[in-house]
Amino acid sequence: MAWVFSGQLRVERITVAIANLPPSLQGTKLVQLTDLHYDGFRLSEAMLAEAIQVSNQAEPDLVLLTGDYITYQPEPIHQLVRRLKYLESRAGVYAVLGNHDIYHHQAKTTVTEALTQIGVRVLWNEIVYPLGKELALVGLADFWSREFNPAPVMNQIDPQIPRIVLSHNPDTAEPLQEWRIDLQLSGHTHGGQVVIPGFGPIALLLPILRRYVPRPLHKWIPFLRECYQVVDHWEWGQGMHQIGANCMYVNRGLGTYAPGRLFCPPEVTIITLARAKGTGNREQGISKPVSLETGN
Repeated sequence: MAWVFSGQLRVERITVAIANLPPSLQGTKLVQLTDLHYDGFRLSEAMLAEAIQVSNQAEPDLVLLTGDYITYQPEPIHQLVRRLKYLESRAGVYAVLGNHDIYHHQAKTTVTEALTQIGVRVLWNEIVYPLGKELALVGLADFWSREFNPAPVMNQIDPQIPRIVLSHNPDTAEPLQEWRIDLQLSGHTHGGQVVIPGFGPIALLLPILRRYVPRPLHKWIPFLRECYQVVDHWEWGQGMHQIGANCMYVNRGLGTYAPGRLFCPPEVTIITLARAKGTGNREQGISKPVSLETGN
């Protein structure tokens, strides 16, 4: 009955045009998975198995994991990696940590070690080049950690080199406008979980509700108390966003909190990279989505 609580898995397929992308990387395929919250309650085994199957069937060049593998205690990571070890990718599986992965005082070490043991490279303020020196992959420390400090990392990259940035919390897109970000991949919001069709996540109503609901009642209404703390920019709660010159995609995640999802199904994202036409340098073109397709 888990599908009643979370909804059926949906596959989102997007194409992103990147300035200066080398011809050899035209058509590169990425898969993003995020916010698994594997604890025996928030993600069913069937949903997880389906997500891994979808990822493998896409035959990706890279699989990118953007945080929150656990919820509170770190022990479930050991069971989760027994499933994630079946993820297939031509050039590897890379990950960043989310806020839930660092809550417990041993969680960061435990989660990192468990993922590393199955061959997943965990990036914490690091740059790697799994597809060659012409495309950087950056993994940042979680926004709520004391170690979120993008400047020393981003300043290492030649401005002419395209880069993909993994950052769990989409609020990081605001400070990251200081640097070129061809594609930022984030999660954290679960898409808002409850979405009003044609409007967006119900969390967008938070400013109005907090204004008119008496303050003493706020602590008794989980929606007002908890959603307010998740992100500042609920307008970036899911999907593709152009933020200044930068491009960010926010995945709705796989795990689900009570009371469940409404018009906000869990997600696997398949991303195809394309060369931006007629862009010899960054000033001549901004990397941007060129298509978005939804399917099961």
